[in-house]
Amino acid sequence: MSEVEDNPAEGRFELEIDGSHEIAAAYYRVKGERIVLTHTIVPERFSGQGIGSRLARGVFDALRESGRKAILLCPFMTAYFKRHPDYSDVVDGADNQENLHD
Repeated sequence: MSEVEDNPAEGRFELEIDGSHEIAAAYYRVKGERIVLTHTIVPERFSGQGIGSRLARGVFDALRESGRKAILLCPFMTAYFKRHPDYSDVVDGADNQENLHD
């Protein structure tokens, strides 16, 4: 079971950071059947500890499990995907970003 939780009311995937009661979050909006990942936030004091990568892995795993596809507008998620092309079944065309800003 993933430690990343989908919080649709807030439009984000959340990862509680090891007992700190703080979260890292990957924000999104829904566009049809796709999830548009817009930005990722990790509290600065946890920067460089792999929290963002744990979050990204959990997001991609959750999307894979649900059968949904992601569109990557978030630079962090895009960079993570480039390092982990095994998630290509989850990403809906890296350059398919037309009409996403409406």
